[in-house]
Amino acid sequence: MLLGMSQPEPALGPDIAAMSFEDALRALEEVVRGLESGEVPLDATISLYERGEQLRAHCQARLDAAQARIEQVVANAAGQAIGTQPFDPAT
Repeated sequence: MLLGMSQPEPALGPDIAAMSFEDALRALEEVVRGLESGEVPLDATISLYERGEQLRAHCQARLDAAQARIEQVVANAAGQAIGTQPFDPAT
């Protein structure tokens, strides 16, 4: 290897955008375990951290999208369901 040249890093895993929430969460847990182990070299730690941040953002986006799709059942004064409305966590 030439001085100053580095080897390309191997891919860290599958494309995040194509991952389900559950797959991304499992991958994020693996990243955390790797970072907590303290056995990863510095350059790999930085790459692992960056991937972890991308996985976290992907999981958050998936959760936000799911929350936007949740509807709340609306009941009349007698307690009978009369329809639905978008879920608003503030109410």
